[in-house]
Amino acid sequence: MNTTEHHLGFLRELTWSHIFIILIVVVSYRLLVLVMHRIVHRAAGNAPSHQRLLILRVVPIARLLIGIAGLAIIIPLLVEPTFKNVVAMTATVGFALAFALKDYASCMIAWLVTIIENIYQPGDWIEVDGTYGEVMAIRIRAVHIVTADDTEVIIPHSKLWSSSVFNASGGKQSLLCVTNFYLNADHDAAAVRQALTEIGEISSYRNPESSVKVVASETPWGTHYKVKVYVADSREQFAMITDLTIRGKQQLRAMGIAFAQAPYAVSGSD
Repeated sequence: MNTTEHHLGFLRELTWSHIFIILIVVVSYRLLVLVMHRIVHRAAGNAPSHQRLLILRVVPIARLLIGIAGLAIIIPLLVEPTFKNVVAMTATVGFALAFALKDYASCMIAWLVTIIENIYQPGDWIEVDGTYGEVMAIRIRAVHIVTADDTEVIIPHSKLWSSSVFNASGGKQSLLCVTNFYLNADHDAAAVRQALTEIGEISSYRNPESSVKVVASETPWGTHYKVKVYVADSREQFAMITDLTIRGKQQLRAMGIAFAQAPYAVSGSD
């Protein structure tokens, strides 16, 4: 008895007829998947636009069902259905699945931690690994967020173990918006601060219960102002930043204040 037979003793000895049947099943699987793909894609192409994605959803489901049917034919040819063989095969498959699905198990544990500790919830705006967006759904394996560019990003919960999670809203409807202005250093800072504060206070997007804060810092190339205002609805944060930017630039130009210019990089040798 060789090593393979010792470890996989539940496998029966194959005959040429068994091999021939297995080959037919494998080839039939490939052909059925190919035909199914063509039929479904043709049907999706001819269907109304609002039904196209629903029809295409059939492809992975049908492929899974065809694969299960193929395995149902092949497994009895490989394994003699005795109690001992079934137990041995179950143990082998279970060990293989446990090894293959360890990452999935990690995601499930992180999912439980996320729910129990309420790290984020649907409607929150979070940032993970540089991706910022609104939480749309918290599934067992991953969190689904939609970015400002209307792109859905699926992030596995296991990122919780290795990455920082930034929650901008924390379960609240409002969140802090920061609008940046970069001005030439030669100006009346007190007048600029007052003007930017007033612009933030009269914004229609501002949470009326919040105050406006203007923070200034000096840099080698100019003065950096941050206008910090809480938006009433987190979904309007980008509209508010745009509104403050446009009205702020208009007011600063009317005051005759010049904007800073980033210094050009100097490269090469004399």
